[in-house]
Amino acid sequence: MLNKALLSLPVVELAKLIQDRSISSVGLTQLVLQHAQDYNTEINAYISFRADKALAEAAQADAEIAQGNYKGTFHGIPMGIKDNIYIGGEVTTMASKIHANFVANDDATVISKLKAAGAIIIGKLNMHEYAWGVSNNNPHFGPCHNPWNLDKIPGGSSGGSGASVASGMSTITLGTDTAGSIRIPSSACGLVGLKPTHGLVAKYGCFPLAWTLDHIGPMAKTVSDAAAMLKVIAGFDERDPTSKRVEIPDYVALLDSEVKGKVIGINEDYFFHQVDAPIEKLVRGQLDLLEQRGAIIKKVTIPALRNAEYAVLATSLPEASTIHHDDLQQRPDDFGDDIRLLFELGELPTAVEYLQAQQLRRELKQQFSEIFKEVDVLIAPTLPILPPNIGSSVVKLNGEEVDLLNHIIRFTGPSNLTGLPALSIPCGLVEGQPVGLQIIGPAFQEQKVFNIALAVEEQVKFNYQQPVLDRI
Repeated sequence: MLNKALLSLPVVELAKLIQDRSISSVGLTQLVLQHAQDYNTEINAYISFRADKALAEAAQADAEIAQGNYKGTFHGIPMGIKDNIYIGGEVTTMASKIHANFVANDDATVISKLKAAGAIIIGKLNMHEYAWGVSNNNPHFGPCHNPWNLDKIPGGSSGGSGASVASGMSTITLGTDTAGSIRIPSSACGLVGLKPTHGLVAKYGCFPLAWTLDHIGPMAKTVSDAAAMLKVIAGFDERDPTSKRVEIPDYVALLDSEVKGKVIGINEDYFFHQVDAPIEKLVRGQLDLLEQRGAIIKKVTIPALRNAEYAVLATSLPEASTIHHDDLQQRPDDFGDDIRLLFELGELPTAVEYLQAQQLRRELKQQFSEIFKEVDVLIAPTLPILPPNIGSSVVKLNGEEVDLLNHIIRFTGPSNLTGLPALSIPCGLVEGQPVGLQIIGPAFQEQKVFNIALAVEEQVKFNYQQPVLDRI
């Protein structure tokens, strides 16, 4: 068995070891699988494992590499995948009772791309049922636990994705994001999580939550790993009607942490309103360091943000309820209580209210577009609060109890409405829990977001070795 210290390495470093055959894909896959299985009782990051298939695929990767057919960074790299992303011929549950035995005919586009890159899928990851929640407290498969504090939620809906990478149970993974479901668990678990521009990563073969808000993106230990993953999964697919034809740059090769002269926008009225004081202090501390390195900090106003929370809910609720309408009528008791309530609420908005929300959304997109003529990126906290205990529907914000759902998506939801790229990166710890800083960029300008994130990563020097890894 390989040294467990490998579990803390980012993918780009593991890839070098596999490429020069210092380690084998089979050995690494066995290591990650064993670690994941050992700690799944504690963390509950995985719904299922595909150990035999994964080890066979790893053996094939080793043979290809030995023959000189190295495919790149992800060749032979083991990872888990969120269980709303289809692997053809295998069960994808959506972490639900209704789809407990659902088998898709085809691979999702992102799975096809990962397989072509030589990645090894070791299992399917826990998530909030149908991706419609922020806690990953799942009634069918059990709650997923935050590796930093097992009493706390890992965030959702991609909670298993966040917990698995944070604890070394996966080297990297993908999340899906409709109102923050990549960035929320990335912030809560201390990861780099990117929601790409809408249309950059094809969603074919991913069970939808809300058609016009859904995204797929990387959740990783480092900016370089996230950039490498985006390079693999980005690109047009005609099977996804929202997919866009754009040039895909080599995000890793273009990484540059120089911030001198870069203009960073901050919006005080919305993105720094009602933020827990220690979180705000960490984010502003990073802004101060960027300014010391030559970045220009510019305050901006985005008046349409005042309607963002309403527009997110008036869009996501009806879209989600449309997808699940028949099941809600025919088998309502097979949904978890929390999401059944949300689906019932989603039946209430009128067509007029939905279309009004789309007009508010258009106004927001226009104002963001104008702002990005003045600034390179915007920076904000990812979350205004720390993750609460599992089972809690409220959370402390500057000493007062507030509703969890409303506040945890406040700063992430606007980027789903606009479709703009948004990344969460760790900026420190509060009470032993990670805090995320959010970077929002112009459409299809992920490189700008990655570059500023790399500068923050250099400043923070975040140690993503979680308690599970520390105990090895």
